[in-house]
Formats: sequence, C-alpha cells, structure tokens
Amino acid sequence: MPRKITPPKPSVATEAAAAKPDAATPGVSAPAKPRAAPASALPAAKAGTGSGKAGAKDKARAGAAKGAAKSPAKGDAKGGAKGAAQATAQAPAKVPAKVPAKAPAKPAAKSAPSGKRKPATPPPASPAPRRNKAVANAAAAAHGKTLLVWSEEEIAEAFARFEAQDPEPKGELNHTDAFTLLVAVVLSAQATDTGVNKATTGLFAAAATPAAMVTLGEEEVARRIRTLGLYRGKAKNVVELSRLLLERHAGMVPRDREALEALPGVGRKTANVVLNIAFGAPTIAVDTHLFRVANRTGLAPGPTPLAVELGLEARIPDRFKLHAHHWLILHGRYICKASRPECGRCIIADLCRWPEKRF
Repeated sequence: MPRKITPPKPSVATEAAAAKPDAATPGVSAPAKPRAAPASALPAAKAGTGSGKAGAKDKARAGAAKGAAKSPAKGDAKGGAKGAAQATAQAPAKVPAKVPAKAPAKPAAKSAPSGKRKPATPPPASPAPRRNKAVANAAAAAHGKTLLVWSEEEIAEAFARFEAQDPEPKGELNHTDAFTLLVAVVLSAQATDTGVNKATTGLFAAAATPAAMVTLGEEEVARRIRTLGLYRGKAKNVVELSRLLLERHAGMVPRDREALEALPGVGRKTANVVLNIAFGAPTIAVDTHLFRVANRTGLAPGPTPLAVELGLEARIPDRFKLHAHHWLILHGRYICKASRPECGRCIIADLCRWPEKRF
C-alpha cells in the first residue's frame, strides 16, 4: 500500500506573502478598503458638552485599535491617524458667529446753493445811552473847550451875593463837638445828611465820647446805625478810630490833616469838613454837589475832586474861603440840582457859563 506524503506546513512569512497581493502582478487588483460608516449612523455628540468630547476620544481609540488589527506592521501610527480622522469627521463643526451688519451711513445734508443763502440776521441794536447834558458839559468844561474862564471880578461878585444871602452858613449834620462831628461825617459816606441825623440821634445818646464808643462795641454801634448803607463797615471804622484817638491823641480829635487821614474811614473830604467846621480852617471839602456846581458853572472845572478843590483855593478870594465850602454845597443841593437845576432861582445865573440854562 503506497505511503501517503504530507505536504510541508507553510511558514508565517509565507502565509503573509500569500495573503498580500503582489502589486506588480498585472490584472490583479488590491482588495477594497472597508468604507467608514456614515456620520448619520454614529451617535451624535452634543456640541459644547463633556459627553461630546468623551465620545470623540472613544472613537479615536476605537479607530486606532481597528487600524492596528488590520495592519499589524504599521500598528498604532496608521490606525491611530485613521481613527483620529474619523473622530474629527464625526465631531460637530463650529458655527462662526454672525457679524452684525453696519448701518448704512446717513447721506450728508445738502448745502443750500450759494445764490440762495439767507443773509445772517444782525443782533438787535442796543438803545443809545441817554446823554446826560450836565455831565457832558462838565467834562468839556474840565478840559476848557466850551466854557470861558471866570474873571476875578466875576468870582468876587458871585461870592459877595452868596454872603449877602446867607452870611453864616452852617453844615446840616447834627453834632455837639469835634468827635461827634467826625463820627457823623464818617457815617455820611453814600448817605444823606437827613439819614445820618436819624441814625446818630440814638448813637450819640448812648456814646458821645471815644471811650464810650469803644465800650459800646462794634455790634451795638452797627445795630444803632443799621438804617445806613454799609453800616457794618462804618461801625467798625467808628469803633476803631475811637480806639486810636484814645491811644494816640488822648481821646482828642487832632487838628492837622495828616493825623486825621490816618484814622479809619477818614479821607481828604472828611478831614476838610472837620478842619473847617470844628477848627475854623479855610479848607474846601468837595462833595458831589460842589463838584457839579464847579464844573457846570465853569467856576473851577476839573476832572477830579482834588483838581476842583485846588482850582477853587487858587481863585476864591481869601475873605470868602471860610464859608465858600458851605455856600457851594448848599447851592448845589437846593438850586443847581443834578437833573433839574432851578436856574430861575439862581442868584448867579447871569455869571454862569452853562449853555443850557433853564428859566
């Protein structure tokens, strides 16, 4: 009986070579690669959640294992790449954020044609200031442009008439001595003599000496003169000048201008009034009334009170200087008024240089 011959068992390498098709053999095609499952067949991963990320990782690991099983030689490299590609394909795609569309630009306003432009409306004209003829005339007189200078004879004639009408003119501020006169004149700044007399009636009843005024105090003085303008500042000056009179002059009012003007609230006009009335000095105190009369009449025109004062001192004869200050002030207060001068009652109207006299 013939012996049965067993063929030799092929080796592992031979089986691998037989399983792998020869690429060089014509007419033999390579076996088709398995197609990946469609994305719809796989479980969908929820975007933005942890479960979606975990599913993608599991798919990557499964793909890597599958690739390693199909291709032992290439192992993890080929299979892992394929699995990662499958996981990436299955991951939900990110939707780009919508960019808001820009609003269309507004068309520029059309400018009016050059030929149809409206003319600019001019601002309303302010009314012309009312001309004060007396002030204008006084200013012109101060520069010597319109009024003729009075002669010495005319000046002497004018003051002779004042003297004949009122030989002993008196001031209208109530006082009993030099101190009360000084206080009254200090209080008369920007006030009428009538108003000052009402205020000083009660004040002098309570304090008529420097010592009593200091004792009365600033607050009480202010309370008693509160009807006057600037009464707080005036009260402070009255109390302080009283203290300085006690400290520097033994409570007496000094007779010289420099010492008087060193006191609080005392200027040149106040010093002239005190020197003239209290001590009989031939000084001329220029207030608003006297300043107006000197310029309006042309008697002693000047742009400032000091200029008028010096002009009058140079022109008035010595025998009239003691009372000249009172005559001119009273004349301006009651006859040669600022707005309506009573030229029909003026005793020097024929000598006056004012071109707009009213009769």
